[in-house]
Amino acid sequence: MSWTGQRRGYHHGNLREALVEAAQTLIAESGPAGFTIAEAARRAGVSPGAPYRHFRDAEALVAEVALRGYERLTVALRQAWHDGKPEPIQAFENIGRAYLAFARAEPAFYAAMFEARIDAEAHPGLLAASDRAFLVVRHAAETLTASATRAGRPPALMVALHVWAMSHGIASLFCRADAGRRKLPMSPEDLLEAGVLLYLQSLGLAGGK
Repeated sequence: MSWTGQRRGYHHGNLREALVEAAQTLIAESGPAGFTIAEAARRAGVSPGAPYRHFRDAEALVAEVALRGYERLTVALRQAWHDGKPEPIQAFENIGRAYLAFARAEPAFYAAMFEARIDAEAHPGLLAASDRAFLVVRHAAETLTASATRAGRPPALMVALHVWAMSHGIASLFCRADAGRRKLPMSPEDLLEAGVLLYLQSLGLAGGK
């Protein structure tokens, strides 16, 4: 990476973007615990004090990386859901697969989102972005539960939270890009699909196969 190129970007007013890119690279290399704002500044080719023109502290910079991760995840989940097409249960399973694919393909964003221990409520933009991602899952759950009889209809929020937790657990255990990834006798996608199907069947939202 050329320092000259980074400095030229900064002089053109791209300091904020250069810092976010540097932070993302650092998190990918060392995780959130190995990130420092001074090193992000060095990677961006600016002085140690320059980042504070745009970010209050290191957490604010990591929060920006996390926010952008949630934005990307939201797009991926919406595309996977595809308004419940070709049919709702398959589309719901596609959401889980998209979550795993994101965790596998975007380890820096995923780590910033879930491993940096950021208080989302202290960063309203980040909180709103995370809510938008979850809203895709909740909307899908509402579509599925609407097909059940009113007397036996499970709360859509509960279904969304359970499936989100299942997806996150499998992603964190089995889709990691580092040595912490556990081995499976099947693919993480197959494990998640089986878990979601069994869960939906237990609620009467899917038939047996």
